Amino acid sequence: MKKKVNGQWSIVHGLWTMVCGLLLFYSCNNKQKNKQQIFYYNESTGLATLDPAFAKNQQVMWTAHQLYNTLVEVDTNLNIVPSLAKSWEVSADRLVYTFHLRDSIFFHDDAVFEKGKGRKLIANDIIFSFKRIIDKQTASSGAWIFNNRVDSVQPFTALNDSTFQLKLIRPFNPILGILSMQYCSIVAHEAVEQYGKDFRRHPCGTGPFQFVAWEEGQALILHKNNHYWEHDEQGKQLPYLDAIKVSFFDNKATEFLQFRQGKLSFINDIDGSFKDEVLTKKGELRDAWKDKIVLNKHAYLNIEYLGILVDEQNELVKESPLQLKAVRQAINYCINREQLMMYMRNSIGTPANAGFVPGGLPSRNAALVKGYEYNPQKAKALLKSIDYKKLNTPIKLLTIANYADIASFVAKQCEEVGLNVQVEVVQKSLLLEQTAKSQALFFRGSWIADYPDAENYMSVFYSKNPAPPNYTRYKNPQFDLLYEKALQETNDSVRYTLYRQMDQLVINDAPVVPIFYDEAIHFVNKNVIDLKPNGLNLLELRRVKVK
Repeated sequence: MKKKVNGQWSIVHGLWTMVCGLLLFYSCNNKQKNKQQIFYYNESTGLATLDPAFAKNQQVMWTAHQLYNTLVEVDTNLNIVPSLAKSWEVSADRLVYTFHLRDSIFFHDDAVFEKGKGRKLIANDIIFSFKRIIDKQTASSGAWIFNNRVDSVQPFTALNDSTFQLKLIRPFNPILGILSMQYCSIVAHEAVEQYGKDFRRHPCGTGPFQFVAWEEGQALILHKNNHYWEHDEQGKQLPYLDAIKVSFFDNKATEFLQFRQGKLSFINDIDGSFKDEVLTKKGELRDAWKDKIVLNKHAYLNIEYLGILVDEQNELVKESPLQLKAVRQAINYCINREQLMMYMRNSIGTPANAGFVPGGLPSRNAALVKGYEYNPQKAKALLKSIDYKKLNTPIKLLTIANYADIASFVAKQCEEVGLNVQVEVVQKSLLLEQTAKSQALFFRGSWIADYPDAENYMSVFYSKNPAPPNYTRYKNPQFDLLYEKALQETNDSVRYTLYRQMDQLVINDAPVVPIFYDEAIHFVNKNVIDLKPNGLNLLELRRVKVK
C-alpha cells in the first residue's frame, strides 16, 4: 500500500483516512454520549496475516479469535464447550464424531456474496475449511493437525446442511481440542476463491467482529458483527464492544507510554525495562499504580525451557559435553529457579520444579512428576563422577533478546558448578530455523499448548515426530511405547498415568531444562470491564465493556 500505481495509492489512502475518521467519530461519541465502546491494544511484533490457516503465533490467534468461530471452543476452565456445533455424539468405537450445527449462523457481510449480505453457514463450509488446512497448495502451518489422525479416504462428510461428520483412523482423545484451535476456524469458500492469496487481508468468517481496514504496520480496525449469533444470559447480543483498534508500535517503550496515557485498553505482559517500575519482586502492583490500573494474572499452558539436542548421530552432539546425561542433569540441578523467577521475572510464573507439562491439566503432571530442585552440590558430584576430557569445552546457549537476562543467569550458575556456558543472542527467525534443522545444540524454547491435553506436550518428545515439534530429536523406545499406548487408551485415569510416566522419563533423560511455567499477565486500564485472562492466553473480548 505504499506504492503509487495509477493513482491507486491516493484512493487507498483516502479510504484509510475515511476509516480512521470513522473510528475517531466513535471515540468522540464515546466521550460525549458514552454509547460507542472501542477496545485498543498493540501488537509490538506486528501481524503477518488474518488468515486462520496460518494461526501459528499469538498475534494471528488473537485476531482470528475475533473474526472466526470454530466447531467447539475451550472455556475459561479449559473444558471443551459448544460453539458453531450446538452438540455432538461419538460412536462406540470412538472413530466417528457427528456434530449438529446451529441454524442461526451467518458469515460476515462481504462483496463476495449476493447483494453483499453474508449467507448462512452450512456443513459443507466445515468440510471446505478443514480440507483447505491439509491442502498442500494452501501450505498451512497447521497442516499437521490432522496428519495420521483422520481417515485418508473420507475424513469429512456433510450428512445434511446442519450435520457434519469427522472420521478418525484410530481413537484420538484430544481431537475435540484440535478442533478448538484457530487453525480450524470456519471460512467462507467464496472469499477464499475470490481473493486467493489476498485472503490474508480480506477475512470473512462468522466471528463476533468483522474486518473493516488494515494498514499494515499502522493499524487494524474491526467492527462489531451486528448479525452475530451469540447472546449473554440475559438475552443481549454479543459482543458488547462496537470496535477494536490494533496498533503496531514496535517499540515497547512507546507501547508502555501509550498505555500510561490511557490510549491502550491493556497491555499483555510487560517489557523487562519497565517491570520493576510497576511490579514488586513478589509480582504485585507497586503502591503508585494501584489506583491507576488493574493487574490480572492467570496460569496458562506455556512452559519456558532450554532445549538440548540429543541426536547421537549429529556432529554437534558428538563434540559436546551435553551428549552425557550426567552433564544435562547437572545443568538442571544447578539452577535456582525460585531466585531466577523473583529477580528476572518479578514472580510472574511458577518455577518449573516438576515435569515438562505445566499445571492446570487433569493429568496433574506438575503435582506428581518429580523434577529437579536447586542442588549445586549434586550438580558438582555428577560432573565429578564422569571422566570426560571435553568437559571444559565451551557450550553455546542460543537465545533471543527478550530472554538474554535469563540465559545469562543460567550461564552464571553453570559456571559456579564448573561448566562453561556462553550466551549468544540471535534473531528469533534464525533460532527457529536452526532448531528446526537440528543446528542448535543448546537453545531457549517454549511450548504453548495447542489444545488442553498433556498429549500435546508429550508429542514434543515422540521420536517419530520431526522438528517441530521434536526439536531436541529425543528418542526413547520406552517413551514411544507409552505414547502410542496412551493414544489408544479409553480410560482417562489410565491415560493420565501414562502421561506422567512419559513426562518422568523425559525429565530423567534431561533433553530439556524446564525453567518456568508461565503466567498470563494483563495490565488493564480501569475503564475496561470483564477482560479476563485464561489458560490458553487467548484475547477474549466478547463480553468486555468499556466505561
